[in-house]
Amino acid sequence: MYGIAVHGGAGTPPRGQIEPARERRYHEGMLAALDAAREVLERGGSSLDAVVRAVVVLEDDPMFNAGRGAVCTREGHHELDASIMEGAALRAGAVCGLRHVKNPIELARAVMERSPFVMLGGAGAEEFALAEGFALVPNEYFRTEERWQQLQRVLTAGDAPLPLAHVGTVGAVALDVHGHLAAATSTGGMTAKRYGRIGDSPVIGAGTYADDRACAVSATGHGEIFLRNAVAHDLCARMRYGGASLDQAVHDVVHGELVARGGEGGVIAIDRHGRIAIDCNVEGMFRGSLTAGGEPRTAIFREP
Repeated sequence: MYGIAVHGGAGTPPRGQIEPARERRYHEGMLAALDAAREVLERGGSSLDAVVRAVVVLEDDPMFNAGRGAVCTREGHHELDASIMEGAALRAGAVCGLRHVKNPIELARAVMERSPFVMLGGAGAEEFALAEGFALVPNEYFRTEERWQQLQRVLTAGDAPLPLAHVGTVGAVALDVHGHLAAATSTGGMTAKRYGRIGDSPVIGAGTYADDRACAVSATGHGEIFLRNAVAHDLCARMRYGGASLDQAVHDVVHGELVARGGEGGVIAIDRHGRIAIDCNVEGMFRGSLTAGGEPRTAIFREP
């Protein structure tokens, strides 16, 4: 038994306002991520390898706000964050404020496996990347014309609240045939962010969490509220300590805790039995899932 779920961020244009060709590209990107993870899981590979492979595919796809295609900071740069966690021994790694690492999720894994630390940031994280043999890329590698124009619109609008489409994240959760869980999350952050702002995506327990005794979670939404509510850990804790089912824990966090605090977004989660739960409290979230012997499924908008 194995399972994989991916997301490409919560917050979409209104239903009917995505051009059909663009909508197909979103589905194709998520299907490619699911296929990459399935190749790992079908040959008995680890959930850790599977979530990394899925997230790398999404980081390399300019349709999503992670890696190439990441949103721009206020100064027109790109600053990337990522985190990963495995549920067997609760090992975790995270990086934030990267400017030159092509696939931040791979560096987050290196922090977990090749250092005594959990989180590294900025220049120090990139120094570690060089020491570990990572090839760095120019910051311009991440830029797309669409993200640049998005920044110009935000700057013109001043301090108006940002819709979720200007935030965005990618992530994956998986269960492997050995019964182990893993979660991974990666993001370009928030359009026009300032002061080295860091959201929930690289923070263990907020945007990412995995525990073989409960579930694996990757979150997407307005990071500050997800940080304050330790969303990913809260969801796991409701199962481990409160006896909630995966579906109940996901529903109560997404439609209860988050809504009560004005938080918009969603989560993907998988438990130790291979059950998958995906939910959001906004009109849409790019998402997909696959279980052993089944066909991949992808969706953008909430079910009517």
